[in-house]
Parts: sequence; C-alpha cells; structure tokens
Amino acid sequence: MTWRAGVVGSPITHSLSPVLHRAAYAALGLEGWSFHRDQIARGDLTAYVTGLPGDWVGLAVTMPLKEEALALAAAVGDEARLAGGANTLTRVPEGWRADNTDVHGLTHALRDAGLTRATTATVVGSGATARSALLALVSFGVREVSLLVREQARPETLRLAEQLGLRATTTRYAEGPAHWGEAEVVVSTVPSGATPAVDGWRLAEGAVVFDVVYAEWPTPWAAAWQTQGQTVTRGDGMLLHQAVRQVHLMTGREAPVAAMAAALREAVGAHP
Repeated sequence: MTWRAGVVGSPITHSLSPVLHRAAYAALGLEGWSFHRDQIARGDLTAYVTGLPGDWVGLAVTMPLKEEALALAAAVGDEARLAGGANTLTRVPEGWRADNTDVHGLTHALRDAGLTRATTATVVGSGATARSALLALVSFGVREVSLLVREQARPETLRLAEQLGLRATTTRYAEGPAHWGEAEVVVSTVPSGATPAVDGWRLAEGAVVFDVVYAEWPTPWAAAWQTQGQTVTRGDGMLLHQAVRQVHLMTGREAPVAAMAAALREAVGAHP
C-alpha cells in the first residue's frame, strides 16, 4: 500500500518540508510513502483537500492557508484552536483533523537558542505565526508582550494574549526603537524584508532574538542586528521540530530527529 502526504501554500517552491519528511520516511524504512509540494492559493484549500484520494494521510500547511486549514477541519487540536490557525492536517475517520505544530517547533528552537526563562517579549507581527509564538513564549514564563506591527494588531491575537494572561501592548514600526522596549526575547514572525529597522533598538542584556525565516540567510533583519553585535537565530530549528511532530502525527511513528536534522543542514547549506 502506498501513502501520500505533502505541503501546500503560496509561495511554496522554497519549502524544505519535503526534505524533512522524505528523510524521515527513509530513516524509518517507510517504503511506499511519498511527500509532495503543491502551490495552493488563498481560498483554494478546501477544494484541494476535498479532491484528495484516500491514500493521502496528511498535509503540512504554510502561509497563507493556516486559518483555512482550521476552518475546514472536523476535529481540532487545542493549540490549533487557541492559535486560530493550523499548520497540519491529518486524515481521521470523520474527515480531517487540524493541529498546530508550530508551537512545539518554536518552543524547542527557542530553547536551543539558549532561552530558559523570560518575563518580557516582543513579537513582530500579529498573524497566525505570532499567535503560535505567544503560546510558546508563555511556557518560558513570559508575562508581558509587545506586538510590534506596521499598523494595527489583529484583534484575535490580542484576545489570545488576554486569554493567556499576558499583559499585551501594541507598538508600531513608525514609532521607532525608542518606543519598542528592552525585551528579553524578540521573535519576528513576518516574511524576510517585512521587518522594521533596528538601528538604535536596545534590548535586555543577554536577549534572545529569533527570526522564523530560514531561507536566504542572513535576512535583512538578522544582518541589521549583527551590525549591532546581536546574534539572531534563524528559523530552521523551528522548521525541524514542527516537522518532527508532523511526522509523528502522520505516520504514528516516532520521528528520527537526527536524520531529519542532518538532511535539513545539508539542504540549508546548499540553499543559503
């Protein structure tokens, strides 16, 4: 019997999810499993999923489809429900189940970046990935968060912050670094090139700065921080660990983390 899974989104050609999942299948000896990559535009996910034959067991879902994935699901995991977005769909008897493994991925990646405990954080952006960041940050003890946005923070993200017991404020790019605070951890959840200028932004001593982007490194965000002597962790660790959870959800097997990490390192090295 053959089984199929894949990743969907727009754009999608940059996705390294196939590298990770295929490496897992090989290490686990899962013959007959394949992993595909399809470009699906906003609004087209439901039609795409409805048309998948029965040998499709799961989908990794990337931007801009995470909220659509949640809406079409017959069953929803707790973190997907809280975040208001899902990056994983798995076939279940009643249809499709939506889960959010970004929270798991970001939690592990921040820990690997050296974060152990923090009370203040800044999250750049306020979309679905930002909500995943809030869920990850509370596990480190964060109690105050600033959402740094171009214009207005999304209401659903502010509601989640309140639900999590976070004291949330909103600051805007145009206000400038003097108004952005001295956070202990900063997580950028926006695409490369969509971040604010950081010249003059002073963070708490030993602050952890994380960029969810992993392609074409360093991003302008990371390069700007580096000129100020600040290390920025790129998002491949988040990508790895969210895929580890996806592999388990889709195959029912424990993911081979070492094999997946090695494949990711090779792919990122080949495509900086």
